[in-house]
Amino acid sequence: MLAAGISSACADSGSVRISFVKAGFVVGGAVGQGTLNFQGRSYRLTVGGLSYGFTFGGSQTYLHGRVSNIYRPSDIEGVYGAAGAGATVIRGPQAIVLTNQKGAVLELSGNQTGLMVNLDLKRPGAVVALKQPEQP
Repeated sequence: MLAAGISSACADSGSVRISFVKAGFVVGGAVGQGTLNFQGRSYRLTVGGLSYGFTFGGSQTYLHGRVSNIYRPSDIEGVYGAAGAGATVIRGPQAIVLTNQKGAVLELSGNQTGLMVNLDLKRPGAVVALKQPEQP
């Protein structure tokens, strides 16, 4: 128990900005990019994912927030997602909290524009990766 408390105390957090485009008809896809600011440095991110279910439309989403419980920039990499439902016409607020397999926690909010209706039946969702591997 004490080791877990010490381990968490060493974890750090950073800020994240992500933008992506999503489109689909039954099968949907999302592709985008972003930036992680962590310990005074910026890291470029890529974002992508597929969905399957009742999906149609297209949208542009801009999210910003923070990532916590990371020790190094590469800890943000991984698969994030859960089944979900939503609809957006013209503009709509977005807020989400996701965790990847490394324990990184993304807390994001922002706006979505366009027309998108989805009932996503697929798990997992978005995949986040560093565009350039971190240098040793």
